[in-house]
Amino acid sequence: MSLSTSAYLATSLDGFIARADGALDWLEQVACEDEDYGYADFMATVDVLLMGSATFRKVLSFPEWPYVGLRVVVASRSLQPADIPAALRSQVELSAAAPPRLLADLRTSGARHVYVDGGRLVSAFLRAGLLDRLILNRVPALLGAGIPLFSGLDGDIRLQHQSTRAYASGLLQSSYLINRAAEAAEQL
Repeated sequence: MSLSTSAYLATSLDGFIARADGALDWLEQVACEDEDYGYADFMATVDVLLMGSATFRKVLSFPEWPYVGLRVVVASRSLQPADIPAALRSQVELSAAAPPRLLADLRTSGARHVYVDGGRLVSAFLRAGLLDRLILNRVPALLGAGIPLFSGLDGDIRLQHQSTRAYASGLLQSSYLINRAAEAAEQL
């Protein structure tokens, strides 16, 4: 069975996914009541959301759980089952497995499309060559400092541009495939 992995992320123009304290208030400038930037259509294709522990903690601070009905796996070596709120225990599971093992486990469980969320986790999947698609939403804001989207990459990762769409809010959304063919050719 085929398994694909995607990341759908928002970043400031200077490459930050959050302020240094984790705040996301700067995203409000592109929030529009009638525009979700294709997020609902993207989520309709996802059967497992895989997120890092920092992202999980951030989502727990939201007024309500945004992933009702979706299987969520939190990649963490530090969280314990007791850290998952009782109301979410039937939907959220923990895994301390490395990315290759984690994907193998998800494939075995029947997953077809995994949404990888969280800056460190996305970077880990990129380093391991396990991310297939990147949807990057660039918000017209310069934060100057914060939590970077990409960190600790071992070298260049070539992307194949699929599309870019400009929205009235100023948000630019670009979709890329990870170009593994170019990476493999460089290894020869």
